Amino acid sequence: MRINNLLFLAYAFFFVTMQQACAQRKSAAQKSIGPTTLSQNMKSAKWREQNHIVNRDSAYLNPYYGIQKLKGGNMRFEMSHSIHPRQDPALIKSLSEGQAPFATIVGCSDSRVSSEILFDQGFGDLFVARTAGQVMAEATFATIEYAYLNLGTKLVVVLGHSGCGAVSAAMKRPESPPGHIVTLINSIKPAALAAEQMGQNKAEHAVRLNVINQVKELRQLESVLSRAHEKGEILIVGAVYDLSNGKVVFLEETMQNLPPTRYAKTDITGL
Repeated sequence: MRINNLLFLAYAFFFVTMQQACAQRKSAAQKSIGPTTLSQNMKSAKWREQNHIVNRDSAYLNPYYGIQKLKGGNMRFEMSHSIHPRQDPALIKSLSEGQAPFATIVGCSDSRVSSEILFDQGFGDLFVARTAGQVMAEATFATIEYAYLNLGTKLVVVLGHSGCGAVSAAMKRPESPPGHIVTLINSIKPAALAAEQMGQNKAEHAVRLNVINQVKELRQLESVLSRAHEKGEILIVGAVYDLSNGKVVFLEETMQNLPPTRYAKTDITGL
């Protein structure tokens, strides 16, 4: 009986000790991403490079740097190294006077695809328009144009994701879809039909093709976006987020044969 009591006490002591250690580590981790510590880390060139930091002002002025900033943020998120920037009270208060987001994200309404989280960005960084299957209509077009014309946002990313329910619905093409869901199906249908001819992983192909079609739609949209795209003043690209691993892949099909631009494309990560 005495041995059992001793074993019980030993297990209890071990459990309490582990809880305290975990609490200390959690407290330290929370402290490490505080605004003061983050500001100090930003002064270290080595830390900035290791954490894939891209200067925000540069990302706002140059859409190609904006892509670098999004990629860097997603790498941190994927590796569970998110720094949760621009969330301190002083910054939030300053944003009440205006905003200058460096990217517009046209994404899906899926609750698992939150742009600020998966790109590890903060308040005032992203101008986000979300609908199921990132299907766009007049209000979406106006939202994107507003960001470009009034906020100076020069980067537009159409963001699809794996396992998209809207894309799946378009592939099944039910005879009598309820309510306005038919509008989603009709919009995604061209990608779904094309994917049917592409062998295995048809759902993945449909997601990619849907994003590519939507990028083309925005680039051809008269008159604001089409003219800005042709002049190389705005960058409209596509990407797909993988729900299973947290990784965002920018689609090469949308990164090629772009119009000439005055924007530099050098890598400024960590600088």
